[in-house]
Amino acid sequence: MTRRGALAVGTLAAILAITASWWALALWPTGGAGPAWLERTRVACFGTFDTGLPNAGGWVLLIGEPLGMLGVLVTVWGEALREGVSGLRRSVVGRAAIGLTVAGVLAGIAAAGVRVREAVAEPPVLLGGGLPATRLDKLAPSLRLVDQSGAAVDLGQFRGRPVLVTFAYGHCETVCPLVVADAVRAVAEMKDRGPILLIVTLDPWRDIPSRLPHLAEQWRLPADAHVLGGEPGVVEAALDAWQVARSRDEATGMIVHAAPVYVIDRAGRIAYVAAGRTEDLVVLLRQL
Repeated sequence: MTRRGALAVGTLAAILAITASWWALALWPTGGAGPAWLERTRVACFGTFDTGLPNAGGWVLLIGEPLGMLGVLVTVWGEALREGVSGLRRSVVGRAAIGLTVAGVLAGIAAAGVRVREAVAEPPVLLGGGLPATRLDKLAPSLRLVDQSGAAVDLGQFRGRPVLVTFAYGHCETVCPLVVADAVRAVAEMKDRGPILLIVTLDPWRDIPSRLPHLAEQWRLPADAHVLGGEPGVVEAALDAWQVARSRDEATGMIVHAAPVYVIDRAGRIAYVAAGRTEDLVVLLRQL
């Protein structure tokens, strides 16, 4: 095998290794208990949904990038690559390496297929065309922050009442106002059951405690709803505990984030996590 052939084969191996790492980063199952940095990375790089699967842009990245690199390799070093592969096939070690590589690629494709099938096969909780919700049934993490009145609010004080917990920030002009508005409408529609709405800021650097009353007014929150904030370190720790995937641009302050709405039952357990449509949240609250 010539040096050029060996270099082409080595480049192919590097492309396969990078692709495997990229796909593992995007799809490796965490069972909902992955580290916060991983969830933030998946949202920022792949637009990961609550199902744990990338959005359309994420799939384009996962599939298109490896194909693009392979295309460049074949176009520039096609002859050298064929020579290098032929050289490997002449030795027992080389044939074994090719066999293991092929087996690894097939195993990776099969594992990715299983991961996607498991994610999309989860039966949706909601009916009537609503977005899927995931049933969790686990104790809610601690949540103790300051609200728009300056009072300390603890999730535990609402035991015996259903609670919606979601996350937003004041400078967000896209997803956040929609999620908050849907949650407000759901709480109003289920007023007879006394649900509480808690909104935790994703931007404690700008949504400082003195600005929380403005946010409550901006989002038209009912009197018994709470927008929560505090010192950045304390809020960040709470967001990590709730595994809220997010990525903040330090230059602009803009935050790319997931938009889950947690439905907490009367015992303080997370019953469901949903995408946030009013109709969906009403159905979930009725199931508590």
